[in-house]
Amino acid sequence: MVETRDTTTFTVREVDDLDSRARDEVVGVDADVRAAFGGGALDEAGQRHLEHRGLEGARLWVAAATGPDGRGRPGGFALLRDTGAEHDLTLAVRPAVAGHGVGTALAEAALADAPAGRVVAWRHTTDEHADRLADRLGFAVVRELLVMERPATGLPPVAERDDVRIRTYTPDDRDDLLRINAAAFARHPEQGAMDERDLAERMAQDWYDPAGLLVAEDAATGAVLGFHWTKTARRPGDGGPVGDGADGEVYVVGVAPEAQGRGLGTLLTLAGLHHLASWGVQRIELYVEGDNAGARAVYAGLGFAVVATHVQYAREAPTA
Repeated sequence: MVETRDTTTFTVREVDDLDSRARDEVVGVDADVRAAFGGGALDEAGQRHLEHRGLEGARLWVAAATGPDGRGRPGGFALLRDTGAEHDLTLAVRPAVAGHGVGTALAEAALADAPAGRVVAWRHTTDEHADRLADRLGFAVVRELLVMERPATGLPPVAERDDVRIRTYTPDDRDDLLRINAAAFARHPEQGAMDERDLAERMAQDWYDPAGLLVAEDAATGAVLGFHWTKTARRPGDGGPVGDGADGEVYVVGVAPEAQGRGLGTLLTLAGLHHLASWGVQRIELYVEGDNAGARAVYAGLGFAVVATHVQYAREAPTA
């Protein structure tokens, strides 16, 4: 039990049923974090998991509040997801009660029940409390994910190629896309593990637009060589561009190992950038591993600059 200065008491409880109330609590806390820091604690993978799978392969704890009047808003939540090779911990604390032990209580509850093995957690915001809490709990920084951005105007032209065709994705491309994705992101735990179910869940998201998933194929053989999946705030069927101020994203670019060295990464990236620009976005962002110097150089050459850094922590849970 944790008490804050306004005498609100928070009791950490595990959620057994992800009903509408529990969903609203999670969404509400994450919205408060997003408003305070410009980004939420719950990333896309966590959002998709709760939306499509609920608590299958996951456990959720909420800091339930009791204020002076007997009621109160939840102070935060902890979500522990089994991703296969490791467990992913998402921790969010409402900014108004940060620094009062709510995050510690939530993290300790989740970690006490974490299976043996590796536990990872992301910091997607600039919240200074996250670094201190991670250190106290025995987590160390293991990865940095850079956010790079550029204006959607003044794009370099897409080179004319006789050997490669760029077209939109069709359902017949599914197996090729999954194969290329697994090979291209073999060292990227979140993206490389995408399977048929995960692909279907991503395509069920509001932002998915088939016209924004581009495929490169060999002009002579028709073999799929790579893909560029773009993302915008536009919803399919809106019938027009997203308008001023909306962002576009280089969501995923993957090139088949056998097609490396043919300049397809740059070709696909530029084709996707021009697609995003055609929808009226003003800014285009992408995410790249901090230690991937080659990719960073390519994106810098295309006019992207680093605007933020996301940090991943990890710790080895005690063995049984």
